[in-house]
Amino acid sequence: MRLVKFQSSEPLNQLIDELGETPLPPYIKRGGGEKTGDKERYQTVYASQRGAIAAPTAGLHFTPTVLEKIQDRGVSITEITLHVGYGTFEPVRTNNVDHHRVAPEWASVSDEAAAKTNDARELGGRLVTVGTTTTRALESAVGSDSRIAGRSGFVDLTIVPGYEFRAVDVLLTNFHLPRSSLLMLVSAFAGRDLILAAYRHAIREGYRFYSYGDCMLIL
Repeated sequence: MRLVKFQSSEPLNQLIDELGETPLPPYIKRGGGEKTGDKERYQTVYASQRGAIAAPTAGLHFTPTVLEKIQDRGVSITEITLHVGYGTFEPVRTNNVDHHRVAPEWASVSDEAAAKTNDARELGGRLVTVGTTTTRALESAVGSDSRIAGRSGFVDLTIVPGYEFRAVDVLLTNFHLPRSSLLMLVSAFAGRDLILAAYRHAIREGYRFYSYGDCMLIL
């Protein structure tokens, strides 16, 4: 970890807005300048705080209209704060998954969000998480009694096959790259054989992978 200090007579956030570009993944072969529209497109419609180096991409599938229709069907939506870091995207460079660790990422689950989620589950509702980073944050916030507690801080949790999920019931996630911690997490959630079958179907049918790609809902 490196600590970088900036010195300027102007506010840092103002300089970032003036000089910075959207940090696109390397497989997007173009810059992230103003003309591309990525400053607006490569973030979720409910993004509200600075801090992430990339969008939690499963949330890119939602528009205000889609969220409104979901709520009209009786689904309660609760937001948490994620500061996605490099650890989410760092490739797995070992053949033994137990030797890979996802670098800590900061997340905040408010007391209000925790209470709202616990109340819904106690009434028989299922917890549907949007994305693997959200999943790691909520699994880090759940106690031995399966109740979620409010917490803010770094999430230091690597989920691999064999992990026992205590919070998440349903997962919406993108199609991920091989040798990624994200693929390990969804394999842990749904089972390796089911996930590989889904990926074979996606490849056969020409689904799009990566950040602006397709997604799956694992029930």
